[in-house]
Amino acid sequence: MENKDQIQKNINFVWKEFQEQQRGIKQVQTKLNQKEKLNQNQKRKEKEIKMSEEENFEQGESGSSHTYPMQAGNVKKNAYAMLRGFPCKVVEMTTSKAGKHGHAKATIVGVDIFTGKKYEDSCPTSHNMEIPFVKKNEYQLIDIADDGYVTLLLDNGETKEDLKLPEDEPELVEKLRADFSAEKDILVSVISAMGQEKIISYRETSGAKS
Repeated sequence: MENKDQIQKNINFVWKEFQEQQRGIKQVQTKLNQKEKLNQNQKRKEKEIKMSEEENFEQGESGSSHTYPMQAGNVKKNAYAMLRGFPCKVVEMTTSKAGKHGHAKATIVGVDIFTGKKYEDSCPTSHNMEIPFVKKNEYQLIDIADDGYVTLLLDNGETKEDLKLPEDEPELVEKLRADFSAEKDILVSVISAMGQEKIISYRETSGAKS
């Protein structure tokens, strides 16, 4: 009888040990699963942060880059170029023969697209110079305020109200105001470069460009 009791005790002891081991294994497995889950979440967050940083970098690059390089010898008349730090339309381009240092020289004359001021610059034809990104857009004119600010209709249906009539072109402004007062449908032409914008001309939607 005692042997049977002892055997049963041994069985119970072994069973408890087995259960304890199983619980220990489950706890270890649970911790491993939790650690793996944390690692996966961390990797996911790092990936999201990296993607966000890359997107912000690309947006920053596209937003801050107003120019691109071009060899001076490839700049053409009626094109655009940065002269003395100003965005200009090229009105004259001359090239001299190579001198004793072996470099041909380009002399470029241009007119500032915003002020009309003339600038001249020279550099070897093989050297890069900065070329501004220049855009031209047309917007429907909705209103002209007394202080000269205009309200323009954008393609997406929103309005643009941060642009003013050009003070250095009184004839254009006078004619534009007169045509707008006559309730004509007007499209305003806006040039933009280097973070600046200017109204350069306009036209009636069914008429010739002014």
